Amino acid sequence: MRSIEELEAKLAEPSEALIQDLAALDGDIMLLGIGGKMGPSLARLARNALKKAGVEKTIWGVSRFSEHGLKEQLEQEGIHTIAYDLLDDEQLQKLPDVKNIIYMAGNKFGTTGREHFTWAMNAYLPGRVAEKFRNSRIVVFSSGNIYPFTPVFQGGATESQAPSPLGEYGQSTLGRERIFEYFSRKYEIPMVIYRLNYAIDLRYGVLLEVAKAVKAGKPIDVTMGHANCIWQGDANEIALRSLTICSSPPNFLNVTGPETISMRWIAHEFGKRLGTQPVIVGQEAEDALLNNASKAFQLFGYPRVTLLQMLDWIAEWVASDGATWNKETHFQERQGKF
Repeated sequence: MRSIEELEAKLAEPSEALIQDLAALDGDIMLLGIGGKMGPSLARLARNALKKAGVEKTIWGVSRFSEHGLKEQLEQEGIHTIAYDLLDDEQLQKLPDVKNIIYMAGNKFGTTGREHFTWAMNAYLPGRVAEKFRNSRIVVFSSGNIYPFTPVFQGGATESQAPSPLGEYGQSTLGRERIFEYFSRKYEIPMVIYRLNYAIDLRYGVLLEVAKAVKAGKPIDVTMGHANCIWQGDANEIALRSLTICSSPPNFLNVTGPETISMRWIAHEFGKRLGTQPVIVGQEAEDALLNNASKAFQLFGYPRVTLLQMLDWIAEWVASDGATWNKETHFQERQGKF
């Protein structure tokens, strides 16, 4: 892939399974927080799946739309947008009642120094949203940051692992889960708690950060020596298909790729592709923030885009100076400060 257009087309390419699932789904779909990294491509994926299914449904996208031009672009692509601040309760209550909600609103980066805002977004707002959409099914985006670090040899935390988040971002994300779970049980709202660990495309993500460092000859600290990641298109597909497995109490679901990825190995793989020797510093810790997504694979199958394919695409993108976003993952963070 050599252009943004090719990338966006790939991210919005539905599988036959997704087409069938959305064709059978009752009701329209609303994305709350569509303006983030994953929201626009998720909406386009849903739109394409519905088109191929020959089914008419409205896809709604709600956001403050701080990115210039995004609202207009989505409207041109057939997404019905609403420019609201979800923390404004008057605006929240004006939203149309929609059967299927993908909840993507939240705050991570910039938490340190603005902890109050992070808690409002991540733990207060969910209660207001759950009250508003008590008659809907809801897929709630969460994070692997609710888990403790686990030994690398363990293969990642499963959904049965007790949460033990490090730092206020992780704590407030667990707060989001607990509040949604409370209202799911109170009103019997069908939900999936979608615990995502590192979605990537070519413009951001763990792999891109390592590839850029390798190309620039910058040191790569491997103290946080292992990570998981999944192609954003596959993560988006699992989010949409999760609408079919919502339950009360909520169904908890880890979402990531199947590999426990060595950062040292990744750096050397990018070195081969980019024709340079990576600069490695530090020594791998015995534990890391890792998810085990076996349950998701059992339900929906393995991701369609493999790790080696991601490495090839990202190496080509970095070599040709493809456009990137200034949205670092901070995957090296071991103190929970974002």
